[in-house]
Amino acid sequence: MKLSATDFVQMKGSRPITMLTAYTCPVARELEAAGIPIILVGDTVGMVEMGFDSTREVTVEHMIYHIGAVRRGAPNTHIIGDLPFESDKTPELALANAKRLLAAGADSIKLEGPKTDIISYLVEEGIAVVGHTGLLPQTANSFAKVGRNAEEALRIQKEAAAIQQAGAFMLVVEHIPHDLANSITQTLTIPTIGIGAGPDCDGQVLVINDALGLGNYWPPFSKQYAHVGREIQKVAQQFSREVESREFPNNIIQFAGSMK
Repeated sequence: MKLSATDFVQMKGSRPITMLTAYTCPVARELEAAGIPIILVGDTVGMVEMGFDSTREVTVEHMIYHIGAVRRGAPNTHIIGDLPFESDKTPELALANAKRLLAAGADSIKLEGPKTDIISYLVEEGIAVVGHTGLLPQTANSFAKVGRNAEEALRIQKEAAAIQQAGAFMLVVEHIPHDLANSITQTLTIPTIGIGAGPDCDGQVLVINDALGLGNYWPPFSKQYAHVGREIQKVAQQFSREVESREFPNNIIQFAGSMK
């Protein structure tokens, strides 16, 4: 059963929320089968799937494509769609682009930073919004942890409160000190989803490629539950050997013949 924004708010303090990203239909299908309650189609697709150097090159059209693929794989899972860089420069532009992502299959929209006027405008238009504070990849100059000094920590705390006040139903907190994430989580009435923000958030999110070990670099706060990249290499190498030895497709033809 697909969960709603209200369902996730009600989970705060009672049940940790599991979130993973997905960008393709087959992966989304497996996440739904595994019971993952919420999938983020993030603009991280630009870096982990498309080979861009940053998320800033991702377009609304890219997001529409991937949200559609994920929705076809996970028809009964709540899907968050990211508004990519500069697609939310004004309330009117954000609304138009949010509607496009919803039409592609998203249930809610995420945007980065304390854009309270944008969040309020979308919420007033009946759109469920997820906020994002801490490290903001769309505008950050580096991927270093933020909020380590008192001034930065206070700014992030104020941003978190303002995002909630604007009407967001959930807040992603990225790559901030654990004690700061805990303080924000205890203060807010909406759930916090941590990524590199420690164990005290109301839920956790990982980029699926990081969890699968697919790629050649993973953030220090991620965990690799498998190393799918190595398996792909093994499959490709074995296929190459069988083609060169003519074992393939002869082994398939012989097996099919024996089944008649």
